Amino acid sequence: MCFFMRSMTGYGRGETTLSDRRFIVEIRSVNHRYNDINIKLPRIMLSYEDKIKKEAAKEILRGKTDIYVSFETFSKNDYKVSLNRALADNYVDVLKTINEGYNLDDRLSLGLIARFPDVISVEKSILDEDGENEEILAGLMGALRQGLSAFVEMRTREGEALKADLLGKLKGIREVVDKVKERAPLVAVEYRQRLTDRMKEIEGLDLDESRIITEAAIFADKACIDEEITRLYSHLDQFDIILNEKNAIGRKLDFLVQEMNREVNTIGSKSNDLIITESIVLLKTEIEKIREQVQNIE
Repeated sequence: MCFFMRSMTGYGRGETTLSDRRFIVEIRSVNHRYNDINIKLPRIMLSYEDKIKKEAAKEILRGKTDIYVSFETFSKNDYKVSLNRALADNYVDVLKTINEGYNLDDRLSLGLIARFPDVISVEKSILDEDGENEEILAGLMGALRQGLSAFVEMRTREGEALKADLLGKLKGIREVVDKVKERAPLVAVEYRQRLTDRMKEIEGLDLDESRIITEAAIFADKACIDEEITRLYSHLDQFDIILNEKNAIGRKLDFLVQEMNREVNTIGSKSNDLIITESIVLLKTEIEKIREQVQNIE
């Protein structure tokens, strides 16, 4: 299976006509945490449900998918017309009794008896004695594969659009993180300067440089966000790599988004700087947008 990043939303339709039989398969899917494939078949084709599900599972890895199968036949071999002889005999006996009792002129006719309920029944019968029919299976699978092809194509197109959007958002996030990284070392320096200026403003207070250095060091340690920034860059790099993987990536991306959000929250709690705080708001907004998009990736 050649796999590209796919959306979990999709639609596909396939139709085949074989031996005076018409098969139509429609496939629809929406977001779902797991792979949930539901198949709706005509009663006479229920024996093929497992084969349909196995074929669909080769292409569908995640999402809530509904597969609708409809079937029409114009082949006389697919119909079985039966006579309920016992019921017909009973109808005839009753009609004779009525005729004798009331001395009616109407005579029994073939058309009259045939119109009575359940005397003649018509059934579709498409399966062999062993419960299979190679022609039916060939037509059904042909329509299914057509539908799956169109379905996957739509999912892939939407997936590529999602990928382009995510790459743009990741680029924006990386630029904001660059600014935070550039700003972070200045926070402790500015704190030390503010602390020095305040001590100078207090009359009669000797300027204790060692005290200032100690306080600034404590502040710098509490406000240090180097580890969080490093991990955030790592998550962004992993996100880029996963976007190009040739398998289902939605759950991996969802996990990464949670980790990115965790690092940003930690930076926000440590930071005592207005400029960084403004950047954190931007980061959380963009990460939330990514989270919403990731929910639709297979």
